[in-house]
Amino acid sequence: MSYKRFKYFNISKTKKIRFLSTKSASKIYVIFLHGFMSDIEGKKPITFLKFSYKKKINFLAFEYSGHGKSYGKFTNGNISKWTKDAHCLIKAKFKEKNFIIIGSSMGSWIALNLIKIFKKQVKGFIGIGSAPEFLEKLMWKKFNKKIKKKILRNKIYNLEHDGYIYPLTKQLIFDGRKNKVLNKKIYLKIPVSMFHGSKDEVVPINFSKKILKIFPKAYKKLCIIKGGEHSLSKKHNLKKICNELNQMIVNFS
Repeated sequence: MSYKRFKYFNISKTKKIRFLSTKSASKIYVIFLHGFMSDIEGKKPITFLKFSYKKKINFLAFEYSGHGKSYGKFTNGNISKWTKDAHCLIKAKFKEKNFIIIGSSMGSWIALNLIKIFKKQVKGFIGIGSAPEFLEKLMWKKFNKKIKKKILRNKIYNLEHDGYIYPLTKQLIFDGRKNKVLNKKIYLKIPVSMFHGSKDEVVPINFSKKILKIFPKAYKKLCIIKGGEHSLSKKHNLKKICNELNQMIVNFS
């Protein structure tokens, strides 16, 4: 079994996606999708990488365009492009293999897009502080008229939050509207587990509940972590998520 760290996948001559992976003879594959303006150097991807290595299963985490050290500018990206990046890499790396998918925050939105594409291959889904359709529901609808005018006129607005600056573009907001995922049911009989912190001040727990509603035939579970914030990156939180992942692996088929 090999333990790979920070490799690059060439989508084209000028487009490279950075990824992390473990590779083994196991038939079990796990994919991790990070959140908005995040990367694969955080506690979650590294924890899942180590977990997979220890369990001797295959694992893949990667950065969408404009994130981390992957190609492109963040302001040129959107949900459609980031889904396309993920689709391209998964298709190349996993081909016809079955896999469990983990989505963190925005990663759950992209995961839902991918589940519709790879229906026959997805054998489980774990969401962490899931934020499907957050661009419209948590940003645009809550912006005042002044901010909305800035985005429409200047085509960009730098949102300051918790010491970070999030450059929000007009094309990002408008593309998000083309990627609605909460209005169509997914009839897969797979385990779907949503983890959400009780003190998440970024994304309401209701978003995880909405995801569960679109899986009428799934084996559903909502795990509200007491005192947990949005990222759920603390060691004891990640241990609970890994325990759930382990359970899915035991039942993997």
